[in-house]
Amino acid sequence: MSGRSPTYYILFSVATSVVTMALKAGAYLLTGSVGLLSDALESGVNLAAALVALATLSYAHSGEDEDHNFGHEKAEYFSSGIEGALIFVAAAAIIWSAIPRLLEPRPLEQVGVGLALSVAAAGANLLCGWFLLKGAREHRSITLEADAHHLLTDVWTTVGVIAGVAVVHFTGWLLLDPLIAIAVALQILWTGWSLIRRSFDGLMDRAIPEEERARIVAVLEQVRGRGGDYHRLRTRVSGKKSFVDVHILLPGTMSVHEGHDLAHRLEAQIEEAVPHVEVLTHLESLEDPRSWDDHPKPMG
Repeated sequence: MSGRSPTYYILFSVATSVVTMALKAGAYLLTGSVGLLSDALESGVNLAAALVALATLSYAHSGEDEDHNFGHEKAEYFSSGIEGALIFVAAAAIIWSAIPRLLEPRPLEQVGVGLALSVAAAGANLLCGWFLLKGAREHRSITLEADAHHLLTDVWTTVGVIAGVAVVHFTGWLLLDPLIAIAVALQILWTGWSLIRRSFDGLMDRAIPEEERARIVAVLEQVRGRGGDYHRLRTRVSGKKSFVDVHILLPGTMSVHEGHDLAHRLEAQIEEAVPHVEVLTHLESLEDPRSWDDHPKPMG
């Protein structure tokens, strides 16, 4: 761990978004290219998303309280979903700006300086995206990961726009400029949909990855070596945390103290094998048929 908080990474993203938006807006104003305008609008989304992420992370990492006993980590999925929705708004704005230029093409101006500003903006986003991915791995943060992938996608968008505007300048194919803008809009729509879909999956309490589940099962297999068993293993992911719930079945000859000691060791080993996990074990009698009932009783 570097010791940097998630907020530190987001503040870095905010600063980068301000710089890149200014550079791309300058490129658009100098050239009049709607392709470069589309790139600038996407950077505006980056800035708005970073500000939303800043507020969300502060709330998500505020810890448990009386009304939220399991913490607030799931709030990160809202940030990712909001960023996806903002991308949809940006795509609509890009298409709206490009259509009039399709009907009345206009020549571009000061292309050299404009493209130089765009290249500088792409470099800034590339460095920031790499830095945010590093933070996402350290903190298991979907918010940082979403922001990082959006910035890295923006880099490729900018590269495509730069190439397209250069072709327009050297060939005089003025219709290519608004077509590039529309292509950018369609491409970022896919990014927005991916973020919204992932947010939905997170809010629906998706199970942990199979690789991590296998590590948990490997620990639980020790119970069978002690003459016991286990069942009803359930898992879910909530932001950076994972939760594990499992029933441990022990022989009636084992004392409460021995059973509790075994469960405590199992919980500690699972938490060591799968970082950021909270484990809840239920001790049950191996000989009681009711212990094997995998179906919870209906509510009400």
